[in-house]
Amino acid sequence: MIDLYYWTTPNGHKITMFLEETGLKYKIFPVNIAKGDQFEPEFLKVAPNNRIPAMVDHEPQVDGKTGTKPISIFESGAMLLYLAEKTGKFLPADIYGRYDAIQWTFWQMGGLGPMAGQNHHFRNYAQEKIKYAIDRYVNETNRLYGVLNKRLSDREFIAGDYSIADMASYPWIVPYKNQEQNIDDFPHLKRWLETIRERPATVRAYAMAKEVNPNFGQPAIRTEEERKLLFGQTAAVVK
Repeated sequence: MIDLYYWTTPNGHKITMFLEETGLKYKIFPVNIAKGDQFEPEFLKVAPNNRIPAMVDHEPQVDGKTGTKPISIFESGAMLLYLAEKTGKFLPADIYGRYDAIQWTFWQMGGLGPMAGQNHHFRNYAQEKIKYAIDRYVNETNRLYGVLNKRLSDREFIAGDYSIADMASYPWIVPYKNQEQNIDDFPHLKRWLETIRERPATVRAYAMAKEVNPNFGQPAIRTEEERKLLFGQTAAVVK
């Protein structure tokens, strides 16, 4: 059984998509980041960076056998890599295919996610609309969309077969409208987006998001208290 500490953000969706694809048994522990659940001591034991997602696997694989000591992991990219290695799925076995999928997963972690996230922040949540910041992140998001569109011009998925690279990137492309991107400008990316959207595991993962969070799909910030919890953090919150 896997304990999944989850909230309905792009990084959270990555993991539910994988778990639904593989059928691994898991239990969701909602971490409502708008209410400050991410600062609870029990959660910080698993996720010292006070960010979702995180997980505890009570049945890790150790040298091909089921271990008895649970393993806890935070950071969505590390979690995807762990789950792929645990199951032997969605990560090629040969060194060329393996590192092709890994490098594109890291591309999402280091590029697409952070840049799209800053895009969301300055366009949609910042109280002061700073044109330079908005232009900077909208343009960089556009460039990254172009990189991914070109990559998908001659293959169905990012690393050939469906892999953790696709699961990492997909949730960050879903909100393209909030990133001020026209998906029709990226036909290969649009085709890829629609293909993954129709996968039964993706459908289940996003349906579950609505069950976990009734406000899923609505603006993440509705009160000043929520704003402070999400955007007013300093080292003082690391206890």
